[in-house]
Amino acid sequence: MLGYELGLTSGVLLQLRGILSLSCREQELLVGSLLLGCLVISIVGGWGLDRYGRRWSMLLSGGLVAGGTMLLLLPASLTTLSLGRAVVGMGTALSGTAACMYIAEIAPRERRGLLVTLYELMVVVGVLLGFGCSYAFSALPNGWRYTFGLVLPPAVLQAAALVLLPPSPRFLVARGDSERAKEVLVRLRGVASRETVEEELRGIQAGLKEEAEHGFRELFSDKANLRRRLLTGVALVFLQQTTGQPNLLSYASPLLRSVGFHSDAAANLASTGFGVVKVVGTVPAVLLVDRVGPKSFLCVGAWISLVSLLVYVAAFSFSLGPSKNTHRRIRTHTHTTQHNTTQHNTVGSLPFLSHMTPIIQTVLARNESDGERVREREREIVTILLQCIL
Repeated sequence: MLGYELGLTSGVLLQLRGILSLSCREQELLVGSLLLGCLVISIVGGWGLDRYGRRWSMLLSGGLVAGGTMLLLLPASLTTLSLGRAVVGMGTALSGTAACMYIAEIAPRERRGLLVTLYELMVVVGVLLGFGCSYAFSALPNGWRYTFGLVLPPAVLQAAALVLLPPSPRFLVARGDSERAKEVLVRLRGVASRETVEEELRGIQAGLKEEAEHGFRELFSDKANLRRRLLTGVALVFLQQTTGQPNLLSYASPLLRSVGFHSDAAANLASTGFGVVKVVGTVPAVLLVDRVGPKSFLCVGAWISLVSLLVYVAAFSFSLGPSKNTHRRIRTHTHTTQHNTTQHNTVGSLPFLSHMTPIIQTVLARNESDGERVREREREIVTILLQCIL
């Protein structure tokens, strides 16, 4: 759902700005309302994650997404659309946080990186579906309603599937139900691994005991190298966000429409290519992250992105870039020249930036040890706050 909501934004925006005659500021409000909802839930959602667990938080996220979508299907107005998108943003942010934590807590340590990157693969597949559905319904009257409404079946399916899944063993141990946590571990690891279940259960108990001795302020201390580990995760997210890739996804269709595509459908179809590139860039990361290592992927991706941007700049020096008339058209459809430059420059490096998101997720998931575990809620809040602010 998270990827789908991100992917449909630009195509739906292209339709709604004509229907509602939205100004640039109003378009930005509509796009930013999703992130505003993410920001709100990142501040208050941690309490629910700790009190009710990851599984019930994901159930709540499905309800928020469904409720927000119903608001979006009401008679169109900027107020109802912005409010609906904010509620959907709350649901998708809560789902993304809870899902990553749930995966990390139920997965064997040696498979944690693979499963986290598989989650990211599903996110980028959702982005591709969002772009594709925007194109499929772009020629229909009120096609944006169908695009918004298609998220309802996945929300219901997620809720139904979560009812069948067990709570995470770590959450059960934290609530004092070690026997049930042991049963869940046996179910997850198999009967043949009963010997290792006891050891893993003791490791969870020891980790929770040590975690209780730490507070939020210790994330910024030198104890257990927490400050450096926190700054590493924050820096990775910050640098990824400042590439402008999220802006490109949110405004891809209007941007392509402004540079010469003759119809909204053509611009939506072209923007679907960005979703294809993200999927193609993520597949190698999923297949090779445990074999090659996340650091190698980050280094290779960063260097190739830099080279591609230099090639893009060199193309302008030889008059191979968009013409001056094209830039005039762009300025009439976007807010500032600086914003456009970031979006255009991101196009050149998008194929290589795409695989960096799952790698960063893997680094964040592995940036801890059993004996020196950072509190998940605080780390997730810091990470999501930074993503939303940027």
